[in-house]
Amino acid sequence: MISQTLREARKYEEVSEKLISERERPDFHLTPRTGWMNDPNGFSYYQGRYHLFYQYYPYESKWGPMHWGHAASSDLLHWEYLPCALAPDEAYDQDGCFSGGATVLPDGRQLLMYTGVVKEHQERDIYREVQTQCIAVGNGIDYEKYGQNPVLDERDIPEGSSRFDFRDPKIWRKADGTYACVAGNRPADGSGQILLFTSPDGFSWKFKSVLAANRDRFGKMWECPDFFPLDEKWVLLTSPQDMLPQGYEYHNGNGTLCLIGDYDEESGTFKETHNQSIDYGIDFYAPQTVLTPDGRRVMIGWMQNWDSCSMRSPDAPWFGQMSLPRELFLKNGRLYQRPLRELEDMRRNKVNYTNVTVSGVVTLKGISGRKVDMELKIRPKEGQELYQKFALRFAQDDTYHTSLSFRPYESILKIDRKFSGSRRAIIHQRRSLVNPVGNELKLRVILDRFSAEVFVNDGEQVLSATMYTDPGADGISFFANGTAEIDVVKYEL
Repeated sequence: MISQTLREARKYEEVSEKLISERERPDFHLTPRTGWMNDPNGFSYYQGRYHLFYQYYPYESKWGPMHWGHAASSDLLHWEYLPCALAPDEAYDQDGCFSGGATVLPDGRQLLMYTGVVKEHQERDIYREVQTQCIAVGNGIDYEKYGQNPVLDERDIPEGSSRFDFRDPKIWRKADGTYACVAGNRPADGSGQILLFTSPDGFSWKFKSVLAANRDRFGKMWECPDFFPLDEKWVLLTSPQDMLPQGYEYHNGNGTLCLIGDYDEESGTFKETHNQSIDYGIDFYAPQTVLTPDGRRVMIGWMQNWDSCSMRSPDAPWFGQMSLPRELFLKNGRLYQRPLRELEDMRRNKVNYTNVTVSGVVTLKGISGRKVDMELKIRPKEGQELYQKFALRFAQDDTYHTSLSFRPYESILKIDRKFSGSRRAIIHQRRSLVNPVGNELKLRVILDRFSAEVFVNDGEQVLSATMYTDPGADGISFFANGTAEIDVVKYEL
């Protein structure tokens, strides 16, 4: 039975979607059907297609009582909007259906697990959100909330843990047919922890262990966890709030963290052996992964920074977009990411230049556009002194540009969007320490109207940023202080 709240959301999104033209959206990055989008939810493969749900407020392009938006795709690049899946319409989720995951039941139905939120009055005009875990079951379009929700609440978390910071369950079905999920929580020390829960059937759940504890190392509360095996190790992804930088490895604010290690399933313990950022750019948060039918682990994240949500006008018909789906693998003990290989099927009109000398500003015929897949190799010019700085400028016209610059003496790569039309003093730059191989830096830059994703040295690092300049600003230029040499291969997408 569909509630009136959900029926209204579905009706509203169906009408409002028609007011947004294709040109106003990215081409192969998912945006909300209308209104506001944040975290990816329930990223899953179901009935022959990929399903991606997302935190959603259809009625305005700003955060509001959370719904679950819904889209499906056969290739993770071209999405079909499906009706809004969940709305805050029950006593236990009346103030929001927050993030969660999805899996499949033995009878073929899809099981969603999400965080229900209820605002509780504390004192005077102070309210806090009590967070519990809830489930809904459906057929890929319509979902019915479980009659015995919530399935996990404050009684199921360790003593001293916060019932106000207990959210974002990521669920999976184990090889033996039972289920497990991880959720973010705040323990008594005020930092963050990831809790592990198990279930025989997906409906009755119990606490298993504290899978990982922050102990004030990486920010505070840990949100949006994901946990999976990869290349004979286990990987824990989470998004810490209120981070402090550690050299060039982490940035201030809400960031992303990858922990690689070993997992003892019997005891439910995870032993970390490596930590790193997931994305070194400006806009990336709350990633989730899916296992593809051919065995790839693919990740997608919210391509946005909480501290720069004012960059876009609230009058815009949509806000928020997902990152490019990325294939994950481990190399040299690190998490590497490469663009989804299906993107290569979209490439056309190849333009190729080799051994181009760059000194000052250089433009190349056929190298422009806002939907671009470009591979770039940068090295010193033989017989010349090492250049001081190299820069790639894109989304460029006489007024605007976004830039990527590299200083070889410091080995620092910087993404900078301060000339991208923003009239606010928000985050415009990020710097990353990179590792050129034999004095050559290899970049793959993917543009899709309102975003840039830069893959460094075959995925050793990634820098993501959004920019909302008019798509008519489509110039691309190269600059060197000193003399550099480049190879460029560029495709339209």
